[in-house]
Amino acid sequence: MTSISTPSHGRVAPGAFAGKLSRIRRWPEWVVCLALSAWWFGCTTGLRPLAIPDEGRYVGVAWEMLRSGDWLVPTLDGMPFFHKPPLFYWITAASMKLFGPGVVASRAAAWLSALAIATGVFAFVARWVGRRQAWATVVVLATMPLFYGAAQYANMDLLVAACVTSAILLAAHATLARSNGLEYRHALAAACVAAALGVLAKGLIGVVLPVLVLATWGAATRRLGKLLALLTWGPGWLIFAAITAPWFVLVQARFPDFDHYFFMVQHVQRFASAGFNNAQPWWFYLLALPALTLPWSPWLFARLRPALPAAGAAGVRALMGAWVAVVVVFFSLPSSKLVGYILPALAPLACLITDTVWRWRTARPTKARDRWLLASAVAAGVACVSLALAAHDLQPKSRQSLAQTLGSLKQPGEPVLFLDNFYYDVAFYARLDAPVSVVDAWLPAEVAKDSWRRELTDAQHLAHVATDRRLLLPAELEPTLCRARSSWLIGPWPAGASRSWLARQPPIEQSGDTALWHVDASNPAQRSALHCAVAPR
Repeated sequence: MTSISTPSHGRVAPGAFAGKLSRIRRWPEWVVCLALSAWWFGCTTGLRPLAIPDEGRYVGVAWEMLRSGDWLVPTLDGMPFFHKPPLFYWITAASMKLFGPGVVASRAAAWLSALAIATGVFAFVARWVGRRQAWATVVVLATMPLFYGAAQYANMDLLVAACVTSAILLAAHATLARSNGLEYRHALAAACVAAALGVLAKGLIGVVLPVLVLATWGAATRRLGKLLALLTWGPGWLIFAAITAPWFVLVQARFPDFDHYFFMVQHVQRFASAGFNNAQPWWFYLLALPALTLPWSPWLFARLRPALPAAGAAGVRALMGAWVAVVVVFFSLPSSKLVGYILPALAPLACLITDTVWRWRTARPTKARDRWLLASAVAAGVACVSLALAAHDLQPKSRQSLAQTLGSLKQPGEPVLFLDNFYYDVAFYARLDAPVSVVDAWLPAEVAKDSWRRELTDAQHLAHVATDRRLLLPAELEPTLCRARSSWLIGPWPAGASRSWLARQPPIEQSGDTALWHVDASNPAQRSALHCAVAPR
């Protein structure tokens, strides 16, 4: 067919535009979904500085991995940090190596995880429910404020959610394909890979959650026997072990206390104990999940007329319901509850919302109903972008400016000391090439709390640091400064009365309640204030 052409005067001719559009339409739809998701989740990812403590902590560990070249052992201030396995650090360090240690590169793991979830959900729903429902599901998921924010937040939560989501979808696809006489082993092998990566992302939860969800789905739909046959597939467990075992074996060989600390302290005790941060009542997620998925969550309560399910939709609906229920119940059991824990429930929740919306819309199609759906999508998208823009000004603990000043002025070999706090993001922003010393009273009651003090003392215990001490007592501050010709201090402002010599010295820069000082121990006046016996070499 020949299109009618008119003079373009620099514009693309309609025929040329139609040709480009037709080429795009020939792309696989999952590729289009991937490209659109990549733009949507990435368009505001570099607007705000790293959030403290989580982003500063985990990006700082990745920066140390890149700086030291040790890709086996994650370190915090140069000491082993085994709160989480290394997958997030590997992805983040690799991203910073390729693109430079910037904020956008530091959030690559979350961005990639969002793409994996959105594309995986699209492919699964398109195959077993319908392509139009698949597009609607991705729109709902991508415009949930909690999901959009997590896609731009550098920690392990969305990464493990992506692994768990992929494992469940691939195993469910294998189950449905086998029931229909189709090839299923490739999908099952891929599910084992996803579960193994989930273990390397955040520990045993990467395999426990998929098994619980699939077992619950199997029991609810009377296919438990078939699912158990898939879950006990021998080659799959060999694949799982081949991916997970090497890192655990190698780390255990270097650190004899690793197994107890990683499995007992960071898994069993964190799940069963009330001594960790953010204790919340059992019903916390029942309120948080609907609130953080507005304006979509109210659609779950839309009034529906009975309708025959589409082919395959009933089994998918049962899977998604079991999935949300298992995740919510599982994470409601421990007293410690963080919002990010519930991220594995967002993909199935989006599927359930879309299912409800779709049946509501098709029961009695009207322009008014379409306008309601469009208004919800626009409101959700605006809410996501608005929250991302607002977050730029809601980072009161960020020390980005102060750290960048330190990085521009500090000379090689000059030590850096932190006073009464551990400033997680400073090493990353200042591009520090060596660990810092941290000065604190290290009171037992404070060290026992789930805080930076406990993280550092645990790391020191695991490292068995004796001669190269990084955790100093207040009495060791002045002698340490006297031994170096030039040092840098970061600490609270104004300085306390016990450090009157520091209070009399104007800081190089002040950021909120934190200040940066330069200490020149070769200066006679400075040496006298520090009570140095001799001048440093």
